[in-house]
Amino acid sequence: MNQRRQFPINVVAADVNPLHLKVRADSRRLLRLRDSMLEFFKGNLSRLLLLVCALFAVAAMDPPSQPITLAPEQAAKEGHALVDEMLSQQPEANAVTGIMAVRKLSPSSSYTEIGIRFQTIVTSTNYASLYQATQSNKVQNITIVHTPGQPNIYFSGPNPFISAVSNTLPLVSLPGVIFSDKISAPFAGSDFAIADLGLEFLHWPDQKLLQKDMKRGRACLVLESTNPHPTAGGYAKVKSWVDNESHGILLAQAFDAKGNQVKQFAPQGFSKDKGGQWQLEGMEISTEKSKTIIKFDIDK
Repeated sequence: MNQRRQFPINVVAADVNPLHLKVRADSRRLLRLRDSMLEFFKGNLSRLLLLVCALFAVAAMDPPSQPITLAPEQAAKEGHALVDEMLSQQPEANAVTGIMAVRKLSPSSSYTEIGIRFQTIVTSTNYASLYQATQSNKVQNITIVHTPGQPNIYFSGPNPFISAVSNTLPLVSLPGVIFSDKISAPFAGSDFAIADLGLEFLHWPDQKLLQKDMKRGRACLVLESTNPHPTAGGYAKVKSWVDNESHGILLAQAFDAKGNQVKQFAPQGFSKDKGGQWQLEGMEISTEKSKTIIKFDIDK
């Protein structure tokens, strides 16, 4: 049987151009990059569309609104409604201590620190705010009784309110009453007038809501309270920025009868105590010649 003869096959390697190899490798990398980008856009297209829409929405937004000024009749109507709402808010019973630092604005002066204690007592018909200041064993007590629809009643000296709860006599007949012509006196030598502690300006008959504005990053209502019969050393007008949501005062400025600003009140932050209640951390009161800073001890 004839056997097929096997002839060796000689394979001759062709010359390979290195440039051609590099081009082919680059092409493969480009293809892989293209596939990756397509996969990315496929999975993230909805997110990109949302981002683009959001950017267009921001660009189309109106610029920050300007303060809204109310007409006189509307200003008086809304001003009284706002004050009625603020005065109707009855606080919870609590007590807080702190330090009140008082300084005259001169290069050589320093702060004088006074221990303070503020307490709120609540009954079924009204509530009382008790203010005590202690310095070098000297104690000053002020009690303010708040009754809905009634003027504030101010007392000096030991607290008469607890014993008066069950007393049938009118509160104004109790000893220690401070009459209206004396409530402009300072509390414990500070920039706080006794009337400031009771927010007496909210009880004046002339209340106007001037504007709806922004203050300290919050939407607020600008309230102007005018005193028809200012006493010597008292305020003729108070302008306050009231938080639109909580109705807390963000800033207040007091003016004399000539229109000069004589005092400014600025709350210094809020924080939650252990019970989850928001508490005022402090207050700064400044005049042309002095400054008073209050820092409360808050159990956080």
